Amino acid sequence: MDKIVIKGGRPLNGEIRISGAKNAALPLLAATLLCPGKHILHNVPDLRDTRTMLKLLQMLGASWERVGEMTLKINSDAVDKFEASYDLVKTMRASVLVLGPLMARFGRARVSLPGGCAIGARPIDFHMQGLKKLGAEITLQQGYVEGIADTGLQGGTVYFDIPSVTGTENILMAAVCAQGTTIIKNAAREPEVENLIDMLSGMGAHIEGKKTDRLTVHGIGFEKLHAAETTIIPDRIEAGTYLIAVGAVGGDVTLTHCNPAHLPSLLEKLRIVGLDIEEGESTIRVKSTGSIASVDIKTMPYPGFPTDLQAQTMSLMTFSKGLSVIHESIFENRFMHVAELRRMGADIRVDGGRAVVNGQGKLMGAPVMATDLRASASLVVAGLAAEGTTEISRVYHLDRGYDNLVDKLQGVGADIRREKE
Repeated sequence: MDKIVIKGGRPLNGEIRISGAKNAALPLLAATLLCPGKHILHNVPDLRDTRTMLKLLQMLGASWERVGEMTLKINSDAVDKFEASYDLVKTMRASVLVLGPLMARFGRARVSLPGGCAIGARPIDFHMQGLKKLGAEITLQQGYVEGIADTGLQGGTVYFDIPSVTGTENILMAAVCAQGTTIIKNAAREPEVENLIDMLSGMGAHIEGKKTDRLTVHGIGFEKLHAAETTIIPDRIEAGTYLIAVGAVGGDVTLTHCNPAHLPSLLEKLRIVGLDIEEGESTIRVKSTGSIASVDIKTMPYPGFPTDLQAQTMSLMTFSKGLSVIHESIFENRFMHVAELRRMGADIRVDGGRAVVNGQGKLMGAPVMATDLRASASLVVAGLAAEGTTEISRVYHLDRGYDNLVDKLQGVGADIRREKE
């Protein structure tokens, strides 16, 4: 098992190219199951999660080839299975995204209950109830979600009590092949959902309401869909992580191949913190000003503050001088990184879904352990700015969502390396 070793205190200067978004790539890969054909996806990040999804597609009968570093050609002509086994699904919650397209294509599916990061309950109930609204019979059998729609899916109205990104994506993919019109109310508005809508539209689907929380899908039937060519959007969470890192350790870094419009709440907070932010069409330049002001955040569905940047922001706040309150409203167990930050000297008090950070202006390097994907990133941020050496174990979590993080940070001056434990 690998660990990451960081000698902190070196400012970051230069350019970092942002990779394609993990959270967009996974539903787009799943969408290739919807119909036969040769799909082309550009800007695909090389991550543990994308490799897992490709293995799952292969298990279902698809084949793929890599063209250059970031383009995949996926042939779904021979897809003939509708079961996603526990062996793969247990490693990645996003595997549940094959449920919608399999139901659309075959009228049946058998998908294992998902695994992944231990950051709290992410119920599959939204997916199951939504498919029931489309006429599917959904049951839980021995750890598997089993769906049957013998006469095909039917259009219906699906309402989410809480906006669910993967729930919205699964129902979208199922609805494009349903008979009649489907309306999704309180749908997730994340850019990754928009990216999926663009792909489905390129496949022939008729979807109204992009960028809103009310989506209308006019089902066209399986036989009218065709393969598409789509580009995956930049990873806003990767971009946000590097912006926060510059805030913690200092420096002057330009992010390229990104989309500033996807980070409205973070950029506003970072300006309040005291960073100099310059937005271009596909670039963000961040410069430290030598001081970090405390700021309160509350995680919310898009366009609110992303839960996937909460842990990294908490690390940043430990380097401020003052109190900041971080309210996590999405996942109840997403403060597991707090114990590790305390090992580095952080003064953080947790009260239910709130964490109060008493910024001391510094942290000290220490051995720490990653507990999930974004907690791993928060420890990297902390280690880059801490005094002394930080060793982060269980970094396989990072491989799920960050493409070449160590190489990218080395390229802007960080003293960071990966080695065997």
